[in-house]
Amino acid sequence: MLRFSLLGSGSGGNAVLVMSPRAKILIDCGLSHRQLRLRTEAVGASLDGLDGVFITHEHGDHVGGLRVLTRQSGVPVYLTAGTHGRLPAPLLGIPNAVHIEAGDTVSVGDLEVASYSVSHDAADPVNYVVRWNGAQLGLATDLGHVSHVVRRSLAGSHAVVLESNYCPRRLLAGDYPPQVRQRIRSRIGHLSNQDMCSLLADLIHDQLSTVVLVHLSENNNAPEIVRELAENVLRGHPARLYLAEQDRPTPFFEVNP
Repeated sequence: MLRFSLLGSGSGGNAVLVMSPRAKILIDCGLSHRQLRLRTEAVGASLDGLDGVFITHEHGDHVGGLRVLTRQSGVPVYLTAGTHGRLPAPLLGIPNAVHIEAGDTVSVGDLEVASYSVSHDAADPVNYVVRWNGAQLGLATDLGHVSHVVRRSLAGSHAVVLESNYCPRRLLAGDYPPQVRQRIRSRIGHLSNQDMCSLLADLIHDQLSTVVLVHLSENNNAPEIVRELAENVLRGHPARLYLAEQDRPTPFFEVNP
């Protein structure tokens, strides 16, 4: 079966562990190596035998643990050339970097990992869709605009991981400088709760079983707001809804076609 757990989600560090009978990968590596191991063990798994790390973009909360992990394991790291060129200096020489382009599909064991382009304030950011034996997991986080490519890439997913970063009202009423608020709200920033709801509504189908909402801002959002909005979109649909947290992993979710 295809399984995944959000090991951490938010500005303090992001990582998704994805496993199948013959493969084990990370999507992003923004937690310290110690936290990666602790949280992986907390969900009953191990980092031993990791087959690959897929990076979405170069921001520290997505690559902060990459140096130690690659030094200790030599695991292949899949990322765009633009992302590689903009990594923090200590990471520029990571071993086993494998360049991909948005739209490429990489086979790792029995997994197929397809990348697609997103709009974010990074060099060449991508997100991923993971497929196994007819099951599909779609991820959309750290993007400021839901394009046709995003919707097309995620269509038919049996489980989705969607960003719901900020409440526009709270962002405007908060104490962030105007230029920061503008960046967050821009097409290269993050998805608002309303953006998430619109995307989720487009992705609903009979076989959608799991919705995990991620990257909730601690300053500009609230879990109860996000949950209520998403539940309204899912009203009457049996998909389970889960909000990922920064400081603890989610349980493993199974993805079935």
